[in-house]
Amino acid sequence: MPSSKLLIKYGGNAMINQTLKLQIAQSLYRLKNAGHEIVLVHGGGPFINKALEKANIPSEFIEGQRQTSPEAMFEIQKTLKGEVNGDLVKVFSQQGLKAVGLSGLDNQTVLVSPKKLKLTLSDGIIDEIDLGRVGQITSVDPELILSLIEKKFLPILACIAADTEGLAYNVNADDFAGEVAASIQADYYISLTDVDGLYQNYPDPTSILRNISLGDLPNLYGKIIQGGMIPKIQSLENALKKGVKNALILNGTQPEQLLAYFEKGSTIGTTITH
Repeated sequence: MPSSKLLIKYGGNAMINQTLKLQIAQSLYRLKNAGHEIVLVHGGGPFINKALEKANIPSEFIEGQRQTSPEAMFEIQKTLKGEVNGDLVKVFSQQGLKAVGLSGLDNQTVLVSPKKLKLTLSDGIIDEIDLGRVGQITSVDPELILSLIEKKFLPILACIAADTEGLAYNVNADDFAGEVAASIQADYYISLTDVDGLYQNYPDPTSILRNISLGDLPNLYGKIIQGGMIPKIQSLENALKKGVKNALILNGTQPEQLLAYFEKGSTIGTTITH
């Protein structure tokens, strides 16, 4: 396959397991050597949960969104940037990659505004809930990222960004990855999940949808696209609409899938195209 610009959203069990982390680093090393330009975006939900529990800060979720107090944001920033991002940079660098740890804060790459959650109440009235230090992305400046990948570095981004006043916010990792993918006009936006793709009838492996067009997606929500897959697909859909060429769902717990797809052209995962 010709060399491409890849944005990889990395999370789930593949982040917790050190062996898998090492295998992903080795796969990315091979892809980089083949000429692919790679940007990695990561979340860190399990690490954040652990840090907040240790600091005795309660976590409250509203429709899957974590309400984030200033105290929680302090712990989240420390965990994502210091622990999770730092460990990824160390592991990936040890595998020969020129890994650079970043977040949306660096060079004001990602700017946000406070995210409000809209809920429709039983009487039909729409209520807006303040999620605290949760950010809605307003703009992405890709200059720093593009400069790094041009010089053969591997940027690894934590999903933290600031508003115009410099106040730090936590950003949903899928939203963050999709907006960054669009800003760098990625050839592929790859979401590494804990499953092998999008299933017509989960977990029947013969029912994986290998190829979907952007126009097919609206009819799949609530049927095939459910639960935790909804924000992932919405992120992929948004990125495609903003100029990303291909979106791809692969299983991050099987790092060999990356090489099978990009080195051997194997028909695996779910590819979404225009």
